Amino acid sequence: MLNERFAGFCTNVGSALPTRRAGGGTSGIAGGVVIRRQTVKNANVVINWIAGAALVAIAVVGGLIGGGAESNEKAIADADGNLHVPKGYRSSYQMLGSWAVAADQGQGSKEIHAVYASPGVIDSYLKTGRFPEGAVLVKEVFEAATEQMTTGAVSRAGTLKGWFIMLKDSSNRNPANKLWGDGWGWSWFEANNPAKTTSTDYKTDCQSCHAPAQATDWVYVEGYPPLKR
Repeated sequence: MLNERFAGFCTNVGSALPTRRAGGGTSGIAGGVVIRRQTVKNANVVINWIAGAALVAIAVVGGLIGGGAESNEKAIADADGNLHVPKGYRSSYQMLGSWAVAADQGQGSKEIHAVYASPGVIDSYLKTGRFPEGAVLVKEVFEAATEQMTTGAVSRAGTLKGWFIMLKDSSNRNPANKLWGDGWGWSWFEANNPAKTTSTDYKTDCQSCHAPAQATDWVYVEGYPPLKR
């Protein structure tokens, strides 16, 4: 559509401009052909530049909105090993599975946990049976809302309570940081602050809940259908 509009504009301009003939006199038609071709060519260059700029703008805006997830471990952990919740993980990470924590009394659940893995983790795990270096796991923890539905008492995710983040690191690159060890970086984040953890020591704050899964790299892989080999 833009090409058609520019071409039409150039045709009108070209036909109005005269060109001198070899034997004298002028010809508006001949001048129109010469000028029209050059102008159309220039117009196409402008159109291509505008289209390229538009694509760049779309990509930048998409990233700011959160369409692209952080998956690079350097973007999730700073130089001192402090983690944060990766941006945009819901759109680009892969869902591993979910857990329902039973209510202490009555029907339904008290918490719903949804777990995501950074891009490429599932494929790598299926090939090797191990989590690759730099793998990021994100667990969302929700208060459960339970209600009667046509299928009976049903629990669903309610208010977000926070996130638990694990980053695979077999080299123990941050030995001075008490949130790194046993092959992972570990951190819990309250829902109101995804950038600063409230964890202080992974051995007391995090690992105890994962002790039964030590044989599978501290992760309850049996709850994640995509990791079934």
